[in-house]
Amino acid sequence: MTRVDAADVISDLSEVLYTSDQIAARVAELAVRIDADYAGRDILLVGVLNGAIMVVSDLQRAMKSHVEMDWMAISSYGSGTQSSGVVRILKDLGVDIEGRHVLVVEDIIDTGLTLSYLISNLTSRKPASLEIMTMFRKPGALRMEVPVKYVGFDIPNKFVVGYGLDYASRYRNLRDLAVLAPHVYS
Repeated sequence: MTRVDAADVISDLSEVLYTSDQIAARVAELAVRIDADYAGRDILLVGVLNGAIMVVSDLQRAMKSHVEMDWMAISSYGSGTQSSGVVRILKDLGVDIEGRHVLVVEDIIDTGLTLSYLISNLTSRKPASLEIMTMFRKPGALRMEVPVKYVGFDIPNKFVVGYGLDYASRYRNLRDLAVLAPHVYS
């Protein structure tokens, strides 16, 4: 099997929120906006591992601008379905961002706690600009407001998998975004 669609794991899902085609179309729209906003400037895309791998990959291929990429791994999740609120940097950037135009690319913003920490950390490194793009955002779960310039989709406060988002290291390669059925994680 070369790709995983919702039909391949349908018994593990309670509903599909967005199909791979809908996600691809939205990524393309965001790429056009980002290209326009950063016209004439070099962009450093900072992907937040592991979930943002799909987003960064698709976004940079949809963009016309030349971009540089780097990665950070931060964690506030265990193997459960709720954010722990404790943030740890597992992998830091390999480049200096001082004076650079940085676009942080997230897979999902849930409580906002992890992203708030990341914004504070990166701001202290004196980038020329710092903006946030997320593919998915859960407004109903936010515990801390964070300034997000580019949002793919606002989604309900449910546990979702697919398009880079996992549960216990599974479902990341699901091309759609779907709600994980409670019987899988309870």
